[in-house]
Amino acid sequence: MRRFIPFIFLLIFAQSAHSKTLMILGDSLSAGYQMPLEEAWPSLITKKLSTVDHPISVINASISGDTSGNGLARLPSLLAQHNPEFVLIELGANDGLRGFKPSIIANNLTEMILLIRQAGAVPILMQIHTLPNYGRRYTESFSALYPNLAKQLNVPLIPFLLREVITKPEWMMSDGLHPKSVAQPWIAEFVAQHLIKVLHRT
Repeated sequence: MRRFIPFIFLLIFAQSAHSKTLMILGDSLSAGYQMPLEEAWPSLITKKLSTVDHPISVINASISGDTSGNGLARLPSLLAQHNPEFVLIELGANDGLRGFKPSIIANNLTEMILLIRQAGAVPILMQIHTLPNYGRRYTESFSALYPNLAKQLNVPLIPFLLREVITKPEWMMSDGLHPKSVAQPWIAEFVAQHLIKVLHRT
């Protein structure tokens, strides 16, 4: 029986050595707002992303209330600490709620994308939409900055995670901004479907 122990150890080591890490850099939409962290969609997505040939580990580096500027400030230390192969940027919602200029948000996202690439990782951008608090012109400019940036920098863009959730009032908290725990499995499946092609492409 003992002669099989080294083989089993090598097998486990080989599997872990080939695993890839996805880091999610987001705000309260990814941080599990008013719920246990294990119920938030980033905690539910690992099994949906992993295959026998492509095991994926997920690091949730999201903090409620973060703006794109906050994410940019935290990113260098996170990249050094976790050394991820992929980074999903889910930021901008709080910028929009505060009426930050789209140009400022775009500059912050650009800097994040460049830092991620400099670290040897693949950046992935999530589309974010904002409430129409500041008028149609602002709302349209805000939404457009994401596909524009993705095209300019050749970055994969995945749809907004609340795109379908906000159509179901029973899935949203009373603030109208955050999804409940009941919506998290659906969000995990939705995000996974759009991430799989990007993650398994390399």
